[in-house]
Amino acid sequence: QVQLVESGGGLVQPGGSLRLSCAASGFTLDYYHIGWFRQAPGKEREGVSCISSSDGSTYYTDSVKGRFTISRDNAKKMVYLQMNSLKPEDTAVYYCVGVPRGVTTVSKMCVMRQGDFGSWGQGTQVTVSS
Repeated sequence: QVQLVESGGGLVQPGGSLRLSCAASGFTLDYYHIGWFRQAPGKEREGVSCISSSDGSTYYTDSVKGRFTISRDNAKKMVYLQMNSLKPEDTAVYYCVGVPRGVTTVSKMCVMRQGDFGSWGQGTQVTVSS
């Protein structure tokens, strides 16, 4: 069973850092692009950052460039999102999701809509507040 499980969220003050983790099981992670998406209350789910299956290419939405870093360890079947200089507007539930590498490119993946993906995990809550 294909499964991605998010963890690492929490409450952090503005300017703080968090590292989110995404654990993959039930499929070969190497063959999938992986993305982090987020959904704030009352807003649509949006792509934050995506990473390619094997060549390391990445995409970041403008609002997180220079603050967030996506990485992956295929051997450990893990994908990470290091979030620094967090702002209140980063508050959201964060989700990881995957697509097979032949379906689309990394940059296009990150602008796909919620309904374009087959399934989503439960996500992890990130709250940035003083």
